[in-house]
Amino acid sequence: MQGTPVSLSGLPPLREVIAKHGLSAQKSLGQNFLLDLNLTGRIARTAGPLEGHDVVEVGPGPGGLTRALLENGARRVIAIERDPRCIAALEEIAAACPGRLTIIEGDALTTDMRALVENPARIVANLPYNIGTPLLVGWLQTEPWPPWYESLTLMFQREVAERITAPPGSKAYGRLGVLAQWRTQARILFNVDRRAFTPPPSITSSVVELVPRAQPLAEAPPRMLERVVAAAFGQRRKMLRASLKSLGLGDPTGFIEAVGISPTRRAEELSVEEFCALARAASALG
Repeated sequence: MQGTPVSLSGLPPLREVIAKHGLSAQKSLGQNFLLDLNLTGRIARTAGPLEGHDVVEVGPGPGGLTRALLENGARRVIAIERDPRCIAALEEIAAACPGRLTIIEGDALTTDMRALVENPARIVANLPYNIGTPLLVGWLQTEPWPPWYESLTLMFQREVAERITAPPGSKAYGRLGVLAQWRTQARILFNVDRRAFTPPPSITSSVVELVPRAQPLAEAPPRMLERVVAAAFGQRRKMLRASLKSLGLGDPTGFIEAVGISPTRRAEELSVEEFCALARAASALG
């Protein structure tokens, strides 16, 4: 089944759906519902082409983006929703387009998404704020690489989006930027005004696109790279010779110098490739 655009104009407006099912957004679940259909349509279009693709959506809520993904031709949408109150609203969408929407009630952090899709697949989501970063890190650590998904089109708080795309030497550059840019090409597509949500969050949001690289920027053992980057940025004001002691590999000066990096440099000054060199050297030690 290739999947073709469908019309869901017969479904009730989202505000009616929210009222009918008593779907007040819960802060504990990081919920901010996206009700602007022009905006959900824009997100779906920028994630495309969706024809012939399975699309994983995390945190669909009442289904605004879900509708847009189906209307823009997704072969099948796999919607993972933790809030049981939202299931009935999503089932109404499923009934309007049989076989095109699979609803998974559960925690996205513990769901094996790869097992739910047929290739090719994309991930498109207005991520709940409280799990956005751990979800992204998990997707970036997918093995084997290239991953099972063709692209990630994700909504984050603007501050998180800037960290994902920050260049070396900038204030926002850190662990998330190194991990994202190592394995993907990441860019901010557009910002989203807080008034587009119900309830409005206190900050601006941004839609970020991450496209997996066929090969990472440089060779590195993923788990050790994560450890090295976390240690370096965990004490970002300290020189590498001090911050990398937390790796528990003894005095790090030797392996830092062995890859041609001065141990007096600080984390924010290093390129992604230099972090990869440190990870290879650290891995050889333990």
